[in-house]
Amino acid sequence: MAAKALSFVVGDYVVYPKHGVGRVVELQSQEIAGAKLELYVLRFEKERMTLRVPTNKAESVGMRKLSSNAQMSDALATLKGKPKVKRTMWSRRAQEYEAKINSGDLVSIAEVVRDLFRAEDQPEQSYSERQIFEAACSRLARELAAMEQVDEPTAQVKILDILRAAAAIHNKVAVPA
Repeated sequence: MAAKALSFVVGDYVVYPKHGVGRVVELQSQEIAGAKLELYVLRFEKERMTLRVPTNKAESVGMRKLSSNAQMSDALATLKGKPKVKRTMWSRRAQEYEAKINSGDLVSIAEVVRDLFRAEDQPEQSYSERQIFEAACSRLARELAAMEQVDEPTAQVKILDILRAAAAIHNKVAVPA
């Protein structure tokens, strides 16, 4: 049974919903409370964090391989859409945004990035809006970077370029002559 659960190998990039993109650095066997446990050891470089996930729990916690190219294309296409801003209280929206980020779903994360993006000509964001935007953008950029084998800042520039181009289309304002 344990052999079937080992769908990740050392060196694989994986997505852990609450922490983003990490890398499997080791497969460990440990005895905990008399039970032998097989563990994935994940390393998250950005947070300088190591996480141990039981192999039989990997699927139930939502751990997954990097998205397919089609899923990434869907997420990047989502960024091009018109931002949807609900008129509910900020605290409620913030909770919804955090839930989307922690879901690990690439398109949901892209929706948060799209909805919270502010172009240079738009009103300033509050501190908490900016924090959530940066968290979502970083999460999306790390997966894009791992897929395209570039660094995170390069991936972030690509995302911001898409957002700026979309904002120019959606926010067509008469330019003073």
